[in-house]
Amino acid sequence: MGFWPVWATEQVHVQSPQEAWQRRGERLCMQLDVALAPWLESPVAHVGSTAVPGLAAKPILDVQAAVLDLGCAELIARVLAPAGWHLVPAELDARPYRRFLVLVVDGHRAAHLHLLLAGSARWSEQLAFRDQLRADPTLVRRYAELKQALAAEHADDREAYTAEKADFIRDVLQRSSTGPE
Repeated sequence: MGFWPVWATEQVHVQSPQEAWQRRGERLCMQLDVALAPWLESPVAHVGSTAVPGLAAKPILDVQAAVLDLGCAELIARVLAPAGWHLVPAELDARPYRRFLVLVVDGHRAAHLHLLLAGSARWSEQLAFRDQLRADPTLVRRYAELKQALAAEHADDREAYTAEKADFIRDVLQRSSTGPE
């Protein structure tokens, strides 16, 4: 693939938290609940950093939708394309547990839609991670510091930025499965 759209390679930029992110996430989830009703097994959920009040984040909403079969991704992409959504080919995303769509507004990423199998571990993990952060201001502070440092170090490498957060996320999920120390 010789041509990459600007949104596919834009820099990682972490911003101060904005209250509007939660409202925008709720609206987006409601819109997607309607648009994706034929494929959904449960309501669309706002996850990721913009779903956590007070957390610095990339200004991109992450939402997840539970479906019975990831094969519906191309149909969903066709339904959402007029609104600016783009399906990232599975071979480029390289995450076999999901299909991934990006909402592009004015040439920039505005939202990510993670299509996940209903009842999958990944579905539950993303909710558990979000909920642990919502419940613990110390975790929010630590995660914000990590994200800001990684954004400075990996501004031009989204994959490295994401990969470097893995240990923190794993530790939080382990904590959520064992309870508070």
